[in-house]
Amino acid sequence: MDLNELKNLDITDLSRLGNAPLAVKGILAGLVLITVVAAGYYLHTSKQLEELKALEAQEIDLRKSFDNKHKKAANLAVYKAQLKSIQDEFGSMLRQLPSDTEIPAVILDVSQTGLASGLKIELFKPQPEINKGFYAEKPIQIQVTGTYQQMAQFSSGIAALPRIVTLHNIKLKPARNGKLVMDVTAKTYRYLADEEEKAKP
Repeated sequence: MDLNELKNLDITDLSRLGNAPLAVKGILAGLVLITVVAAGYYLHTSKQLEELKALEAQEIDLRKSFDNKHKKAANLAVYKAQLKSIQDEFGSMLRQLPSDTEIPAVILDVSQTGLASGLKIELFKPQPEINKGFYAEKPIQIQVTGTYQQMAQFSSGIAALPRIVTLHNIKLKPARNGKLVMDVTAKTYRYLADEEEKAKP
């Protein structure tokens, strides 16, 4: 069979396909084989390739997660030491907060610090306690008259107290004889026990 016969071949007449030359049968068998392989690849292998890509992406994510967890596990001893240090520091700070029974002593310490600095105390008025969650704040309105050095000595003395006392809203204005008047709010704090914290509004 030559090329002209191949061109004149009527594909719709399948009854004569069995009598077709071996070359035509080979070409048709090859086309059928290619079609079957392509369909098999599309239906089976392409889905497996998509699954493989998804699994590879999942593997990358899992490796990243593993690396992060491995780093955390490797540093666990360091984290535990940091946590212990923070807990110790927190405990130390809590010990610096006066208890309910120590508040009058802290107020007295603030007053004594002002007098020891040589300041004239014009106003010393403790305010109601303010609940701040796990601690309470006790503000004290203070007005003193004295020199700048005396006020600096007062501030330094407040910072040196064994209990936590902070100074807020500091306002200075000139007074007679080269002295200054300082209006300030001193705040001391105390830790609220769980029962006390729940009981306060």
